[in-house]
Amino acid sequence: MRYQICVSGAASGLSVESSHELAFQLGKIIAEKGKTLTTGATVGLPHYAAMGAFSVKDRHGVSVGFSPASSFREHVAVYRLPTKEFDYINFTGMEYVGRDVHLVRSSDAVITVGGRMGSLHELSTALESRKVVGVLLGSGGLADYVKTLLENIEAPGARDVIFDTDPEALVTKVIAALDEKYADFQHDGTDSYLEKRSTQKG
Repeated sequence: MRYQICVSGAASGLSVESSHELAFQLGKIIAEKGKTLTTGATVGLPHYAAMGAFSVKDRHGVSVGFSPASSFREHVAVYRLPTKEFDYINFTGMEYVGRDVHLVRSSDAVITVGGRMGSLHELSTALESRKVVGVLLGSGGLADYVKTLLENIEAPGARDVIFDTDPEALVTKVIAALDEKYADFQHDGTDSYLEKRSTQKG
């Protein structure tokens, strides 16, 4: 299945300086595996992830950005956010806080790399929404505090959070968790599936 996997991370700060290559690798691997990368259509680590996905030649994966702006013009002129690395941009018009919720709720899984308070908002939304959650340890910022946070603050699905220090291993584990979660879902994206379901209901 073409899962939508969100890469969540800091727009600026120390973790961007130290972990931009890791974010790039996450996006690249997600695209290479034929999945859809979702990000906040912003700068920093999410932008590096989008650049990673965009760098894959003959890719089957797609890069989708969820913008806080209500239009392309506002996205560029007011928020000053990137555009060229995305196959599609969803202009949510929800500003940053609302955008975060829409982004996470529209994704099947969320991977945290680095991160600041905005990433914490996306992480908590992902946990409360029972999404598959992965954390790239060693990427600085929020990512390196998630284990401690979940050991001290009760959260739904905390025991199922996936941790790894290697981008490819982490993405592979997240996809495996999604395969298990959706094991009973056999939709192959064809009309024949829809016709079969219609016949079964009838």
